[in-house]
Amino acid sequence: MATGSKRLPTEVSKAVAAALDKKATDVVVLDLRNTPAFTDCFVLCSGQSQRQVKAIADGVEEALRAAGARPNHVEGYDRAEWVLLDFFSFIVHVFTPQMRTFYSLERLWGDAERIEMTEP
Repeated sequence: MATGSKRLPTEVSKAVAAALDKKATDVVVLDLRNTPAFTDCFVLCSGQSQRQVKAIADGVEEALRAAGARPNHVEGYDRAEWVLLDFFSFIVHVFTPQMRTFYSLERLWGDAERIEMTEP
């Protein structure tokens, strides 16, 4: 699934798998463990429409709830242009392509290790 070399925490792997199951595109994990950050990882992915963004966010939340993890905080679900699911040790960001380009989190967190995620 990953083209990076580090082993990801189990919950992060579950979030990635759930996003890919909902056909998320451009799925990337930013490993922030070696940076002065407030969380260990970001999972970034895109949905091609607001409906797909919601479906991806729902799928991630459902998969992690089934594994016993609940988000501390969810933002942006109503607008579905950028949905943020905060699980404390990692944060899932689901964007429309336009919002992902506009906010450019990969550039802002350029010091983090970037792990490209693909279908298994």
